[in-house]
Amino acid sequence: MAGNFRSLKAWQFADDLVIAVYEATKTFPHDERYGLIQQMRRAAISVAANIAEGATRSSEKEYAQFLSVARGSLAELEYHLHISRRLGYLNEAAYQRLLELHRETARTLHGLLQAIKRRSIGVSSPALSA
Repeated sequence: MAGNFRSLKAWQFADDLVIAVYEATKTFPHDERYGLIQQMRRAAISVAANIAEGATRSSEKEYAQFLSVARGSLAELEYHLHISRRLGYLNEAAYQRLLELHRETARTLHGLLQAIKRRSIGVSSPALSA
Protein backbone atom coordinates (compact mmCIF):
# COMPACT_ATOMS: atom_id res chain seq x y z
CA MET A 1 0.00 0.00 0.00
CA ALA A 2 1.21 3.51 0.75
CA GLY A 3 4.31 2.30 2.55
CA ASN A 4 5.52 4.86 5.05
CA PHE A 5 2.41 6.49 6.52
CA ARG A 6 4.55 9.36 7.83
CA SER A 7 4.91 10.65 4.27
CA LEU A 8 1.14 11.03 3.86
CA LYS A 9 -0.06 14.64 4.15
CA ALA A 10 -3.33 13.45 5.70
CA TRP A 11 -1.41 11.70 8.48
CA GLN A 12 0.89 14.71 9.00
CA PHE A 13 -2.08 17.04 9.47
CA ALA A 14 -3.81 14.49 11.72
CA ASP A 15 -0.64 14.17 13.80
CA ASP A 16 -0.47 17.97 14.20
CA LEU A 17 -4.15 17.95 15.17
CA VAL A 18 -3.48 15.41 17.94
CA ILE A 19 -0.78 17.62 19.45
CA ALA A 20 -3.00 20.71 19.19
CA VAL A 21 -5.90 18.90 20.87
CA TYR A 22 -3.66 17.72 23.71
CA GLU A 23 -2.34 21.26 24.22
CA ALA A 24 -5.81 22.82 24.11
CA THR A 25 -7.37 20.35 26.52
CA LYS A 26 -4.71 20.99 29.17
CA THR A 27 -6.67 24.09 30.16
CA PHE A 28 -10.07 22.38 30.38
CA PRO A 29 -11.68 22.01 33.81
CA HIS A 30 -10.34 19.11 35.84
CA ASP A 31 -13.80 17.55 36.10
CA GLU A 32 -13.71 17.01 32.31
CA ARG A 33 -10.64 14.77 32.64
CA TYR A 34 -12.65 11.59 32.07
CA GLY A 35 -15.28 13.25 29.93
CA LEU A 36 -14.68 15.68 27.13
CA ILE A 37 -10.88 15.74 27.43
CA GLN A 38 -10.64 11.98 27.09
CA GLN A 39 -13.18 11.91 24.24
CA MET A 40 -11.42 14.64 22.26
CA ARG A 41 -8.00 13.10 22.67
CA ARG A 42 -9.28 9.64 21.77
CA ALA A 43 -11.03 10.91 18.64
CA ALA A 44 -7.97 12.89 17.49
CA ILE A 45 -5.64 9.94 18.05
CA SER A 46 -8.07 7.66 16.23
CA VAL A 47 -7.82 9.80 13.09
CA ALA A 48 -4.02 9.57 12.88
CA ALA A 49 -3.88 5.93 14.04
CA ASN A 50 -6.43 4.74 11.48
CA ILE A 51 -4.60 6.52 8.65
CA ALA A 52 -1.37 4.84 9.78
CA GLU A 53 -2.94 1.41 10.20
CA GLY A 54 -4.77 1.62 6.90
CA ALA A 55 -1.54 2.39 5.08
CA THR A 56 -0.13 -0.97 6.19
CA ARG A 57 -3.06 -3.06 4.98
CA SER A 58 -2.66 -5.42 2.09
CA SER A 59 -5.71 -4.40 0.09
CA GLU A 60 -7.15 -1.12 -1.15
CA LYS A 61 -10.53 -2.10 0.29
CA GLU A 62 -9.08 -2.49 3.78
CA TYR A 63 -7.13 0.76 3.40
CA ALA A 64 -10.30 2.62 2.39
CA GLN A 65 -12.15 1.11 5.35
CA PHE A 66 -9.57 2.44 7.82
CA LEU A 67 -9.64 5.85 6.15
CA SER A 68 -13.43 5.86 6.49
CA VAL A 69 -13.10 5.13 10.21
CA ALA A 70 -10.61 8.01 10.45
CA ARG A 71 -13.13 10.26 8.73
CA GLY A 72 -15.78 9.26 11.28
CA SER A 73 -13.45 10.06 14.17
CA LEU A 74 -12.74 13.42 12.57
CA ALA A 75 -16.47 14.18 12.46
CA GLU A 76 -16.74 13.21 16.12
CA LEU A 77 -13.87 15.55 16.97
CA GLU A 78 -15.56 18.38 15.09
CA TYR A 79 -18.54 18.10 17.42
CA HIS A 80 -16.26 17.98 20.47
CA LEU A 81 -14.62 21.22 19.29
CA HIS A 82 -18.03 22.80 18.82
CA ILE A 83 -19.30 21.88 22.28
CA SER A 84 -16.00 22.90 23.90
CA ARG A 85 -16.39 26.36 22.46
CA ARG A 86 -20.05 26.58 23.51
CA LEU A 87 -19.11 25.56 27.05
CA GLY A 88 -16.40 28.23 27.14
CA TYR A 89 -13.52 25.74 27.40
CA LEU A 90 -12.01 27.02 24.15
CA ASN A 91 -11.69 30.71 23.39
CA GLU A 92 -12.41 31.84 19.85
CA ALA A 93 -8.74 31.96 18.79
CA ALA A 94 -8.04 28.43 20.05
CA TYR A 95 -11.24 27.16 18.48
CA GLN A 96 -10.40 28.70 15.09
CA ARG A 97 -6.86 27.28 15.18
CA LEU A 98 -8.17 23.79 15.92
CA LEU A 99 -10.91 24.14 13.35
CA GLU A 100 -8.38 25.11 10.68
CA LEU A 101 -6.23 22.07 11.49
CA HIS A 102 -9.38 19.96 11.42
CA ARG A 103 -10.33 21.33 7.97
CA GLU A 104 -6.86 20.67 6.54
CA THR A 105 -6.94 17.16 7.91
CA ALA A 106 -10.43 16.57 6.51
CA ARG A 107 -9.49 17.97 3.11
CA THR A 108 -6.37 15.84 2.73
CA LEU A 109 -8.04 12.75 4.20
CA HIS A 110 -10.88 13.11 1.70
CA GLY A 111 -8.36 13.41 -1.14
CA LEU A 112 -6.47 10.35 0.04
CA LEU A 113 -9.65 8.31 0.37
CA GLN A 114 -10.78 9.31 -3.13
CA ALA A 115 -7.35 8.43 -4.54
CA ILE A 116 -7.43 5.01 -2.86
CA LYS A 117 -10.92 4.37 -4.21
CA ARG A 118 -9.82 5.37 -7.74
CA ARG A 119 -6.73 3.22 -7.46
CA SER A 120 -8.78 0.25 -6.31
CA ILE A 121 -10.79 0.40 -9.52
CA GLY A 122 -7.68 0.86 -11.63
CA VAL A 123 -7.77 4.60 -12.30
CA SER A 124 -4.36 6.28 -12.12
CA SER A 125 -3.95 9.01 -9.52
CA PRO A 126 -1.11 11.56 -9.31
CA ALA A 127 -1.80 11.90 -5.55
CA LEU A 128 -0.45 8.40 -4.98
CA SER A 129 2.68 8.57 -7.11
CA ALA A 130 5.50 9.90 -5.04
